[in-house]
Amino acid sequence: MDYQSPRQRKSLHARIVQELGMKIVTGEFSPGEKLPHESQLLKEYDVSRSALREATRVLVAKGLVYSKPRVGAVVRPRSEWHLLDPDVLFWLVSSTPEADFFAELFSVRCIIEPAAAAMAATCASAEDIAGIEDAYQRMEAARSRDELLQPDLDFHRRIAEATNNDMLTYLCNMLSQALRESIKLSSRRPDTQTLSLPRHKAILTALQNRDALGARQATLVQLEGARMDIEEVLGHSASLPADLLSWVH
Repeated sequence: MDYQSPRQRKSLHARIVQELGMKIVTGEFSPGEKLPHESQLLKEYDVSRSALREATRVLVAKGLVYSKPRVGAVVRPRSEWHLLDPDVLFWLVSSTPEADFFAELFSVRCIIEPAAAAMAATCASAEDIAGIEDAYQRMEAARSRDELLQPDLDFHRRIAEATNNDMLTYLCNMLSQALRESIKLSSRRPDTQTLSLPRHKAILTALQNRDALGARQATLVQLEGARMDIEEVLGHSASLPADLLSWVH
């Protein structure tokens, strides 16, 4: 997803969802504020009532608004938004300074990924380990940033699946779109593959050796390296959390 430019929407109600969703996320409509009256929106967008109501249902499903009879659609508090919904995430990344967004993402990754790797080291089946190794080998074989992206995502996804914990796997899958954006950003650094492969290999080796502590530590090292890659891309003024290794400990 290219978060620097809006995605094209095919249907009328989807266009309304995108435009209203972006206005909510950017604060043009504040929590507790009602969206414009239905009659006003019908005139503004020149759509049918059914298309507008379908758009409202989508915004409700994304946690951005609630709808009440004779009241209309009201913006929910930010804490109730479905922040990892692909569209909501798109709007957030599009409207938030990159450093701020990725600082928040890295804080979450530092809590989840080291624990997932440690769990995978003790819970993974031989088939799970083979799947992680396959993803790593495809990372090694990649000849471009675009080729590297999917194997890198698969590597992290398969570690989550190797925990054999459905809730943790689901949580990591929900982060996958945000992780994709993080990898795409860090890969702008010219030598990112050379730097990244040894860090991923260390995680794989720890998993193969069933070394939970080693897998946790190797994941922290990888996250710290990814933080430094992004800092290099964004410039040293980026407000990413400094030294993730010490921050987590």
